[in-house]
Amino acid sequence: MSVTENPTPSTPAARSVRLTAAAVLAAVEGLAIAAAGLYMIGLVLFGHPASVQEALMGGVTVLALAALPLSAAYGLLRARRWSRGPALIIQLMALPCAWTMAHYGTALLAGGVVLGAVALAELALLVHPAATEALGIRRTAA
Repeated sequence: MSVTENPTPSTPAARSVRLTAAAVLAAVEGLAIAAAGLYMIGLVLFGHPASVQEALMGGVTVLALAALPLSAAYGLLRARRWSRGPALIIQLMALPCAWTMAHYGTALLAGGVVLGAVALAELALLVHPAATEALGIRRTAA
């Protein structure tokens, strides 16, 4: 049997559509977080923040936090087993954030609904058996 007939989880043929969709959602989240960090740094350069030091450190911290979903997206796109854990944790952390945003109302309501929907969709994609199979994660007997 050749390598092309029995694809490994890291080959494109073994990557499922669900896994690719989860990677895209994680990348979108990472880019949104990075945009928020750049906005905070932009306030220091082009605006008048209440505290320059807080805005700068907050922006740098948020940019560093953007690395987690972006690295998870990279791993999911490459069908790496390690990437599922960080991606799941990000979504579990996003749900309370979405709930809090939705309870503030006005403009944050729409953001909270979108964030919650994306987090739930990505959670569903990541726990689906096709995605776990594409990552090479085997189910164990209970």
